[in-house]
Amino acid sequence: MVWYADGMATMTHRTTFALDQETADRLKRLSVEWKVSQAEVVRRSVEMAATSSGSKNSDPIGALRQLHESGGGLVREVAEQYLAEVREDRKRWRSS
Repeated sequence: MVWYADGMATMTHRTTFALDQETADRLKRLSVEWKVSQAEVVRRSVEMAATSSGSKNSDPIGALRQLHESGGGLVREVAEQYLAEVREDRKRWRSS
């Protein structure tokens, strides 16, 4: 819960968590880029994730069916060409 005093948000929960170096660097970069605190970057990121996850289809099979029915996805010839290249690469790799 966020309380507001004098127009400023007052946070009521504190937490500690460990981040790998790459994530910590990203957090710092976003903080500088957005000109906000690292905590605000985390708050905004959590909000964006929560908002976008609600719009995603929670039924992966249904999403796949919808993709196929819409005509989206790979073109058969492109997929077959890719698989042929993979097969050739594997043959060359195995014979090395």
